[in-house]
Amino acid sequence: MHRDIATPGRTKEILDKYGFSFKKSLGQNFLIDPNILHKIVSFAGLTEKSGAIEIGPGIGALTEHLARSSGKVVAFEIDQRLLPVLEDTLSPYDNVKVIHRDILEADVAAVIGEELGGFSHIAVVANLPYYVTTPILMKLLEDRLPIDSFTVMMQKEVADRISAKPGTKEYGSLSIAIEYYTEAQTVMTVPKTVFMPQPNVASAVVHLKRRSTPPVAVKDEGFLFRVTRGSFVQRRKTILNNLQTSLPDGKARKAEIVDALGEAGIDPGRRGETLTLGEFGRLADALYPKFGE
Repeated sequence: MHRDIATPGRTKEILDKYGFSFKKSLGQNFLIDPNILHKIVSFAGLTEKSGAIEIGPGIGALTEHLARSSGKVVAFEIDQRLLPVLEDTLSPYDNVKVIHRDILEADVAAVIGEELGGFSHIAVVANLPYYVTTPILMKLLEDRLPIDSFTVMMQKEVADRISAKPGTKEYGSLSIAIEYYTEAQTVMTVPKTVFMPQPNVASAVVHLKRRSTPPVAVKDEGFLFRVTRGSFVQRRKTILNNLQTSLPDGKARKAEIVDALGEAGIDPGRRGETLTLGEFGRLADALYPKFGE
């Protein structure tokens, strides 16, 4: 077994060899602790029948752990400077494919079909770039891809919002969207000291298990998320006030919104953060004939 990439000494050696400098704009913070990587991979529950998707492999620290634990790894890397580095560091592994593309612009369904078609279990395992964590997760969930689970490192503040429950200050439209698509659990918090360079924020690993069917059935999924986002425009305002602001001609059509809230059994004086996913589902369905079509 060759030396792990994810140690301070080996990481520095690789960075020096290629004269690599970190780009803050790409949120580059490389992991330098093999134990943390081992834990992340174990939470993902990979076997040789698993295809793994990684986003932002950096110099390959997590990638090599994935290559050892899964049948194949497909890693999306946006930074062209890292391609020769990855070719070097991952040369011992013949089950890794690095794709030079922004995951937000990639046809991930096509890549899964071409690269991971033979695998019965597909998992996203990644140390996500913190500045685009939410857009990446929402794209991968909304695109209805055949992904079974996500085990992802992110800013702790975002992890808290993802797994938040109604009535807490972290609870919002992101919590609701994640609950709609997955069962979420924060499995580990991660100290700043295991990164190079150290980030300014605390980190956490979240495991998301994809639901086979959402916990609520709604007339229109896109409209449900429009209503939930609109209900948190100003957190301190009531659901009625927020919907008047966020729905088309909402102020002029206040009576219709009040009717829909009544139909859904929701007091107009409540705040969005107190509503469960089930209540938002009823509310979206009551509003849809009036505002959705």
